[in-house]
Amino acid sequence: MRHRKKGRKLGRDASHRKATIRNLLKSLVEYELIQTTDAKAKELRRHADRLITLGKRDDQHAFRQILSKLQDRELAHKVFDDLAERESIESREGGYVRLIKVGNRKGDDAPITRISWIGSNLENTEELRFPDHILELIETDVVDDEEDDDTET
Repeated sequence: MRHRKKGRKLGRDASHRKATIRNLLKSLVEYELIQTTDAKAKELRRHADRLITLGKRDDQHAFRQILSKLQDRELAHKVFDDLAERESIESREGGYVRLIKVGNRKGDDAPITRISWIGSNLENTEELRFPDHILELIETDVVDDEEDDDTET
């Protein structure tokens, strides 16, 4: 029986599992949309919801608890000042992240899930996920593709 054994082991020992969850949580706060395996995404959901609940509490102790989880002051401020204040998140009692299954990974056929905050999507997180020099390449490729379409007709 699995009484009082919540959480997934993810095939790691305790310290490695803690570091994995911390890194996924930092990436989720920074980029607002990440892709990972199903098991990691489901485990990350618990921690992400707790983080937003602390951010909504809006006191010094909650900030320090978030700081201990993220270990990055900028990201802790982002949780407090941006994520917890969004109207799509602020009006909810829980369930602040969305899990979308996107298929299987090509190499090992592992099921992959996209995890994002409620209200975030591919379009409005593009600037967060790519550095400026990559965004410039994307924009020029889009412009080049549009020009190619115009010349073909």
